[in-house]
Parts: sequence; structure tokens; C-alpha cells
Amino acid sequence: MSDEEPHFESKADAGASKTYPQQAGTIRKNGYIVIKGRPCKVVEVSTSKTGKHGHAKCHFVGIDIFTAKKLEDIVPSSHNCDVPHVNRTDYQLIDISEDGFVSLLTENGGTKDDLRLPTDDALLTQLKDGFAEGKDLVVSVMSAMGEEQICALKDIGPK
Repeated sequence: MSDEEPHFESKADAGASKTYPQQAGTIRKNGYIVIKGRPCKVVEVSTSKTGKHGHAKCHFVGIDIFTAKKLEDIVPSSHNCDVPHVNRTDYQLIDISEDGFVSLLTENGGTKDDLRLPTDDALLTQLKDGFAEGKDLVVSVMSAMGEEQICALKDIGPK
């Protein structure tokens, strides 16, 4: 054979799943669900009666947690739906760069520089004005299914 070690290029992450299965009938309002491949917050759930062919159906109306678009899905209540792992983390704002990225301070003292400014206009102006005034701002970052976005901000007083 050959003396060479085989080289495998690793393209996988740590294997932690971006979603977990949950029975459609157990998902409630204000929970999370994946609709059309997007993580959504459930704003409305209605369940239909069992029909001639057996299954009760759940009608979900959800709002995409990153784009705020309204999405709908109908699933038999006995079937499993994907539910995203949604995390919310607070970081202190250090800097806003010219190219639309923010620099954040993590809990362990490192920096996180890969997040864009929020797309929501009200939040964006609040963030820029607060930073320009020299306030100490803490931003809440929502992450799900490999995406991250700034979703809220708090003022913790002047520097």
C-alpha cells in the first residue's frame, strides 16, 4: 500500500443539531417552530377536528425571528415538527465600524466582531445615537440555526 496517511477534510461542525423534534400538538403560542426552513416565534395556533381520514391538524402562524416575516404551516397534530434551539446572549458594545459591523465584548473578555448592525431602523438609530452619546450599551443577540442578530439593547449608564 502507501506510507502516506489518508487526509480527510473536515467540513462538519461539532454535531450539535440546530433543531430538535417536538410533536405538533404540544407546540403552543409564544413557542418556537421551524416553518419553511426559518426559525419562527409562534403567534397563533389553531387545531382542527379529526376528519374522515383521521388526523387532527395544527395550523401555525409564526413570525420569523430574524426577518419579522409572517409564515404559516399546517401539520398533522400527531407528527413531529422541528423546533429551533434559540439562544439569547447579552454583550457589551465596544465599537461600531464604518462597514456596518459591531464590536462586542464577550463574558470571558474576548471580542466578537462578526455581527452586522441590526436591520430594524428604530433599533439601529437607538444604537448609533446611544453610542455617539458615549452611553454604556448592552445588546441582546438572538441566535438560532446558525444565524445571529442583534434584537434588543439596554443602556447601563454613562461610561
